[in-house]
Amino acid sequence: MRPRLIDVAEAAGVSMKTVSNVVNGSEHVREATRLRVLAAIDKLGYRPNIAARNLAQGRSGVIAFAVPQLDRPYFASLAARMLDEAETFGWIVQFHQTGGRREAELGLLTDRHPARLDGIIMSPLSLSPEDVQRRDPALPLVLLGEKAGEGHRADHVGIDNREAGRVATEHLLAMGRRRVMALVPGPGVADGRTNGYRDALVAAGIGVDEDIVLPAGGVRGEDAELTLGRWLDAGNPAPDAIFAGTDWLAMGAIRALMLRGLKVPQQVAVVGFDDIPYDLATLPTLTTVAPDRVAIARLSLQALRDQQPGQDPVRLRAPFTLVVRESTAGIGPGH
Repeated sequence: MRPRLIDVAEAAGVSMKTVSNVVNGSEHVREATRLRVLAAIDKLGYRPNIAARNLAQGRSGVIAFAVPQLDRPYFASLAARMLDEAETFGWIVQFHQTGGRREAELGLLTDRHPARLDGIIMSPLSLSPEDVQRRDPALPLVLLGEKAGEGHRADHVGIDNREAGRVATEHLLAMGRRRVMALVPGPGVADGRTNGYRDALVAAGIGVDEDIVLPAGGVRGEDAELTLGRWLDAGNPAPDAIFAGTDWLAMGAIRALMLRGLKVPQQVAVVGFDDIPYDLATLPTLTTVAPDRVAIARLSLQALRDQQPGQDPVRLRAPFTLVVRESTAGIGPGH
């Protein structure tokens, strides 16, 4: 016989309401209780009847998750976490790739969909606050990413990019590096990260040399390799450290440095941002800021679930960590 909710409750020694709260991802459950319920669910092989639950709640059971590019490692990894977490909320995820184009992002908010959506989670690049304001107020929306952090009347989930940029730069300064370059994707992209870099330099009494804040014109490795390569080939002295606005930029910077005989991290220490899966495959492995993607996914889904028409937008912060690897710590013995 298929295990029922009451069977899980009896096995875990809790009420059916507590089991329901755990299954629905409610925050109002003690961690020890949640783990006990999850253990009972796993032991019994319980699977909620998602279709019946959605019907009872007047939901379609489908949400949209929209990002600029699904083949970018950060978004691909976040999409995987979103799938994992959405299952516990009883949602099926419909993926959309917008290319960062306003018409594609706006179309998601205004066009008819083949099936009714319970909500949209989007990382936009081009939506204006007015675009967001004009959407159907009954359509739950959660925005991700730095570009959507201010001015948009919608729930937002993200990390503190400015604080993360400061922490990354302070790590380089703590190593004794003083000529710290910033490689930034472009105007309006990763501004918070770059401002955090500036904060750290000012606090250290060094000041910001804007001549070594280099716009790479994009987020790809080749953008950084070309930008930094041209700068070095023009006879400019190499920095002793680089803070890159994305891991791709950091990897491109390392390639440009090594092609010119500069050693990482002995001569130039490098820190990236995003903790993409390829960071462990580079030589040296890449020190980076790692956003908690599980927390971003979970907070986004909770905000989508709890959203009510007309409510004031909420701003939710996910944690991040600085992961120190060989591009700043050096390659240890035996490598």
